[in-house]
Amino acid sequence: MMRKVLVSGVLAVALAFPAAHAAPLPDIGVAGEGALSQAEEARIGREILSQLRDAGGVVQDPEVNAYLARLGRRITSAAGTGSDFTFFAVEAPSINAFAMPGGVIGVHTGLILAAQSEGELASVLAHEVAHVTQRHLARMRETSTQSQLWVLAAILAGVLASRSGNSDATFGAINAGLGMAQQSQLSYSRDFEREADRIGMQYLGGAGFDARAMPAFFERLQQTSRYDDNQALSFLRTHPVTGERISEGQTRAQQTPVRMKPDSTDFLLVREKLRIAQLGPAEAERYYQGALRERRFISEGAQWYGLARTQLAGRRFADAAQSLARARQTLPDDAMLFALEGEIALAAGEPQAALAAYRKGLAAFPEQRVLFAGEVDALQATGLRAAALERVRALLARYPTDSALWRLSARLYGEGDPLNYHAALGNAFYFENAFEPALIQYRLANAASGDNFYLRSTIEARLRELEPLVKGGGASRTPR
Repeated sequence: MMRKVLVSGVLAVALAFPAAHAAPLPDIGVAGEGALSQAEEARIGREILSQLRDAGGVVQDPEVNAYLARLGRRITSAAGTGSDFTFFAVEAPSINAFAMPGGVIGVHTGLILAAQSEGELASVLAHEVAHVTQRHLARMRETSTQSQLWVLAAILAGVLASRSGNSDATFGAINAGLGMAQQSQLSYSRDFEREADRIGMQYLGGAGFDARAMPAFFERLQQTSRYDDNQALSFLRTHPVTGERISEGQTRAQQTPVRMKPDSTDFLLVREKLRIAQLGPAEAERYYQGALRERRFISEGAQWYGLARTQLAGRRFADAAQSLARARQTLPDDAMLFALEGEIALAAGEPQAALAAYRKGLAAFPEQRVLFAGEVDALQATGLRAAALERVRALLARYPTDSALWRLSARLYGEGDPLNYHAALGNAFYFENAFEPALIQYRLANAASGDNFYLRSTIEARLRELEPLVKGGGASRTPR
């Protein structure tokens, strides 16, 4: 099933890039627009992301994805681009990241754990953002021959297949395409990589990071590949790094000011959440205990945070609370710390304490939706379902396309209100571009009893939009 999904995703991309006669490289300002519109790029990117979600490849942790979105916004703001970028984590131990059409950028969890600083992680995001802003996929399509299209399809197949950690599948998919291309065509792809390096380093510096992080990280990956090609080469195969590229990056970096920027607390804590997911709670607890005992860490507070999470998983609530308190002794206030405090209190059967933790966190970090969701859970746990629903409605008025909020809304309505339950779940699928399950939920809502003229009008409009799309096997489009 996984192979079928991945292959179909690649075929969708390959079909969207039909063969074209070679053409001169267009101007950067309008590169590739005649060959592949930005709307078409966005459609393709959303289609592949939807298939990755269906395959279970996307990390569902809201704190991890919210952090990547914030870091990504810093990069795109420095690039002077709009907000039409999507950053998400891919559940895979390999060291990789990839930019899909339409500004959809995936980051493997293995890469986040391999980055030794936030600047290194930001450097990879900046490189991928540059691929998007310079319209490299559209430009490849405009100047492509059929064999180059196999290269594109193979690279996309490789970055998706590598989430399984199977290096044979990854390299096989990539090499199958590379074998069909001429060396001159591959050098054109290397030109794109050099361009993404150059422009990405500008974005990196503009976002407040040290531009030296990019060549330093690439050089370390190249060195690591000599000993662990199952991991580092996942990135190097899809982003061929040469000594010349590293040298060029180092030369450019020397012309920029040095920025000694400390890692954000979010970066440190997100890494520990991913480490626990990779190791499992029991092994992770042994890891943290050893690291704290032997003083092997970059951030002591992050180790205590990780230990607190493993103890929470083991339902040792008092130990978890104590470890969290130790984490706070060395870390500045952070939304993730308040969120963990609330989680511990809820799991321990103390909803009032949880509600106080979430509200205190919201007072300090009013835009953190994870804290909003925790507050809603705490309100529900204290029996204040009406207040929880009102809170969700207020949030949806501000974030009407947030699928996580629609799922939370559906959970609160439950089976006692089938009209609102199925409509909310339909909206969650709709804003995830999962149109077939959205259509099923809208039909169920339409058949449910209940008087709500505005809601029913919205449902009928969505039914008219989706029925021909799903019937005709149409691809994703931008939600209205």
